This record gives sequence, C-alpha cells and structure tokens, in this order.
Amino acid sequence: MKAITYSEYGNPDILELADRPMPKVGPGMVLVKVKAASVNPVDWKIMAGYLDAVMDLQFPAIPGWDVAGVVESVGIDAPHFQPGDEVIAYGRKDYVHGGSFAEYIALPERLLARKPASLGWNESAGLPLAGLTAYQVLTRLGLKAGETVLIHGGAGGVGSLGIQIAAATGAHVIATASEKNHEFLRSLGAEPVSYGDGLADRVRALRPEGVEVVADFVGGNLDTTLAVLADGGRHASIADSDVEQHGGTWMWVNPVGADLRELAELVDMRKLRVEVAQTFPLAQSADAFRLSMEGHTRGKIVVTVDA
Repeated sequence: MKAITYSEYGNPDILELADRPMPKVGPGMVLVKVKAASVNPVDWKIMAGYLDAVMDLQFPAIPGWDVAGVVESVGIDAPHFQPGDEVIAYGRKDYVHGGSFAEYIALPERLLARKPASLGWNESAGLPLAGLTAYQVLTRLGLKAGETVLIHGGAGGVGSLGIQIAAATGAHVIATASEKNHEFLRSLGAEPVSYGDGLADRVRALRPEGVEVVADFVGGNLDTTLAVLADGGRHASIADSDVEQHGGTWMWVNPVGADLRELAELVDMRKLRVEVAQTFPLAQSADAFRLSMEGHTRGKIVVTVDA
C-alpha cells in the first residue's frame, strides 16, 4: 500500500510517499480503507521529536491519528463492524508506527464509531481528535446549562468544536479569536472577544461576576484564566501544565469510541459541524504539515487518500 512515512525525526521535508506492507489484522482489530485523514499539531510535534520523552516510536513511522474510511475486513472476535461499514476513529495506538496517512490502517475495534451520515469524508476525518478533545475537556469540567464558559482559541479545530458542544449543553459561550474570525465564532454560537493585551478586561466587561468555566485549547493563557474565573470556577488546559498548580486540570485526549459515537450523534442532530480549512492529496502531506505549523488555520486541515 502507499503511505506517507518518515525514518528519522525532523521537519516536513523528511516525509515521503512510500510502499509499505499491508497492516496485519489481529484479534479484535478492524482493517479500514482510508478515505481521508486530518492533520493535528501533535502529528508534526511527534515527527519533530518533541514528544520523544513520553511516546514510543518505531521507524519508519506513518503519521496520523484521525481517520475516516470504509471497513475492509475484520479480525477474530471483532463483531461490531462488517466490511463496507463507514467509520471514523481517533486511532492512537500504544506506540507511533502505523498511522492514518496511508491507504489502509488497522485499528482496535473499540476505537471506532460509525461515520456521521450527514458529513462527507473530509469533514468526518476532521472530527475525531479535535472533537474528542473538546468533548472530554468540557465533560471533565462538568459544564452545565446556564453556565458561562470562556474558550481560548475558538477559531481552531478544537475550539470551534468546543463552542458548538458547549452551546449544545445550553451553556453561554465566550470565545477568543482574531477579529477576522469573530463572525465565524458567532455562527457557531459564541460571543467573540479578541485575544491579546486587555483580554481579561474584555471578558469581565461581558461577565463582571466572572465565568464559571474556562477551557484553554491553545496555551499561554493562565493569567487571563485566573483573572476572569468566578469564585469556585473550574478550568482546564490541553497545552499548559502550569494550570495544575492553580487548581486546574491538564488534559490529554483519550481514544474512546463511545465518546466519538456521542459526537457523531450531535453531528447528525445538526448541533455540530466541522469546518475544513483546506485539503491536500496524500502525496502533498508535507504541505499540509507546513500549513498546520503556521498555527493560524481556521478549522481542520485534511489529507485525502481515496475520497
């Protein structure tokens, strides 16, 4: 099969399109013919070696954890899916090796959910990691209807989904973004504020009593978070471990198929949509990585494999 691989740590220049053996499909595993995959910052951070201290990697590695595709075959004792089923997954395994930037990927059945019927392949590929991140953070924080949540990084892949998930719970949402993205945030259900100097004052102008919940999806916002948090409020970050020293939660997304099924239901109930910023064919994955590394993309970057 064709796959994007790298054989050493480095920048996107080391990515190459190569022939790789078909994945083995062991007990409890499902082989998926990939239609689309999406880029997440963690993909190029792993490739650069930034996570070497915490994640095992076997070269040559195929990057990618997000996938949307069609079940090709199932292993022994994998009863919940059949060939032809359309599925999505956040396909993080125990170590980095056989990712989704390939024509096929083998995954544990427990990670899979059925593809939302109302989404195309590209949008479906952008849902798993970002959607699960937002969903699990807001769930861990216990966000309830009637509360106000501040979302740092509202225009990004995680933030844009977080706004919609929070709004679907009945919460009031304030989200940060550059001014050019304010109308986009409004369309998702958030009250936008510009990030940068004076952010805490702008949030306090909207909610003088403070906000009950803060979800930081970009990092570097701890001072603002503490300045706007109401007494007894809760906060979490996916990018800043220092929150733990100030009563917050530092989180890493978990590949839970049941949570992904909840997200798929929200999509088909028209309460959640996925914004795709740009698509690239598999052979141009390096360009997709470069765009992600710029850090200013609205929505998801998707690599098409067999769409």
